[in-house]
Amino acid sequence: MNIIPLFDKVVVKATEVEETTAAGIILPGSAKEKPQVFEVVAVGPGGEVDGKETAMVSAVGDRVIISKYAGTEIKIDGVEYNIVRQGDILAKIG
Repeated sequence: MNIIPLFDKVVVKATEVEETTAAGIILPGSAKEKPQVFEVVAVGPGGEVDGKETAMVSAVGDRVIISKYAGTEIKIDGVEYNIVRQGDILAKIG
């Protein structure tokens, strides 16, 4: 994969997290709603965006939570990615 995001864009990939219900049933990723936890795979350079200087605070490898319907979904080599603005990232997971 060689996606190079521009300006304040960040390329993220959904992380597969199995979830166990209170009754002990394991839900695979396909049985849940759209994930909001992603791994950052590429970060744009920042710079001037909408007339303001933007510094990038995300880095490759960060686990982040993004807005539920943010960004543009793309599929490359069978893998789904989202391209979002840095402002659509709500939090980093430590």
